[in-house]
Amino acid sequence: MALSFSVQAECGITRARAGLMKLPHCDVRTPVFMPVGTQGTMKGLLPDQLEALDCEIILGNTYHLGNRPGIDVLEKAGGLHKFMGWKRALLTDSGGFQMVSLLKLAEITEEGVKFKSPYDGSEIMLTPEKSIEIQNCIGADIMMQLDDVVQTTFQDYNRIKEAKERTSRWLDRCLKAHKRPLEQSIFPIVQGLLNSELRRQSAEDHMTKNVNGFAIGGLSGGEAKDDFWPMVSLGTEILDKKRPRYLMGVGMAVDLVICVALGIDMFDCVYPTRTARFGCALINKGQLNLKHKQYETDPNPIDKDCTCSTCKNYTRAYLHCIVSVETVACHLISVHNIAFQMQLMRAMRHNIINGTFVQFVKGFMEEVYPDANYPSWVVNSLHSVGINLVST
Repeated sequence: MALSFSVQAECGITRARAGLMKLPHCDVRTPVFMPVGTQGTMKGLLPDQLEALDCEIILGNTYHLGNRPGIDVLEKAGGLHKFMGWKRALLTDSGGFQMVSLLKLAEITEEGVKFKSPYDGSEIMLTPEKSIEIQNCIGADIMMQLDDVVQTTFQDYNRIKEAKERTSRWLDRCLKAHKRPLEQSIFPIVQGLLNSELRRQSAEDHMTKNVNGFAIGGLSGGEAKDDFWPMVSLGTEILDKKRPRYLMGVGMAVDLVICVALGIDMFDCVYPTRTARFGCALINKGQLNLKHKQYETDPNPIDKDCTCSTCKNYTRAYLHCIVSVETVACHLISVHNIAFQMQLMRAMRHNIINGTFVQFVKGFMEEVYPDANYPSWVVNSLHSVGINLVST
């Protein structure tokens, strides 16, 4: 099988679960955070370093890889795994997100999305069939359908409804075009932005398809957190509990903890490596901006409890000295930030298995908000799955 998924433990109060996803290239323990290697490379990290950090699956981007190096080069290389020297699992985005990020360069029709290449200005038509052709060539263990993506804060109901319905039609075309179903899985993407009825329709429609997992898209794009979490919760209420559920584009620690409690298994985001390039290191309480003068003589590691090579060997003072000056600083902070994400996911998995997930969540939130001044969305989202941060 291209994918098999088993739930190994469930929290008795929340919807959190620990699972095992067996993929052709690697078994992946969930909940899992997937670092993003858009161009077939992780900015600031080598594949063997990712393995050393116990990273089991990473992302690549169909649109960018289809442009450069292109499918001819990837075919000759034997797929992206061999091309980039990565032995573990891969997931590829479909290119749909570029409808938002490269909107000025894109024209969306029923046929697909016509892009003007940001590299040489040439025109590219990305259809559902072309997206799957590229992803079949890339050889990712999990492929995403091409979906019609609308900016999360968009207000036009008719356009949102059109995008939801077109995403369903494009899913059928993606499934029909898929040439390697025994080696690669296609995940449908639930759309509907912040409209609960449209999201329900999208999820229920996708549930009728013969697929191995599901994704929840169209979120984490600037909407209020009070609008964000109910859409995540709605998705995990509807989508099959026997298959993995992937929330796209989410990577901040508080969001990860809450969404695992809501029943999400898989996450991805550029946040850990992007924030490293700005000199910011991740910790439970948020992040340290190592450019600040207060770290100039600080002899401590980024995090005394972190076991990564950066925290074992370098001080905040050293990192402050080289940050934004030497490229190695980006590398060192990226190592820590990915390690932080991996350790957070392992901690949640461990506590789900041990039956202590609720206590873990409460302790985590107390560390992030030591004055107990919790944002309303944090209180409400956790209350919805049985965790009460505020005594009544």
